[in-house]
Amino acid sequence: MKKKITLLTTAVLFIGAVIFLRNVNIHHIGADQYYVQVPEGKKVEVKTMDGQKAFSYEYTSKGYDKKGSEKTLDFTAIKSLRKNAYLRLYVKDKGVSSYEEVKQDEIPSKALEKLNGK
Repeated sequence: MKKKITLLTTAVLFIGAVIFLRNVNIHHIGADQYYVQVPEGKKVEVKTMDGQKAFSYEYTSKGYDKKGSEKTLDFTAIKSLRKNAYLRLYVKDKGVSSYEEVKQDEIPSKALEKLNGK
């Protein structure tokens, strides 16, 4: 009986961990959110671990949190981002940990006012 309970508990914990990892982006945990409008990026040549040539894109932009507080943010992407698209940046102590494109109506009003220069 004890073996069955241990096995069942282990299975439940394993399934819960798999569901958590599939549905939660760990880069978002504990991160502050800032909103930016994609500026012109700078194409930079980089070398991959196997010595191949690749490119990344570097961006610097003023971002705004939900209260409208401003922060200058540097971030990179492995592809050229759509100019003037809106992004939600997830920012931790070491800088931007991830980003995602958002629609204008998903941006908090105070941040949107700052992005639109009002």
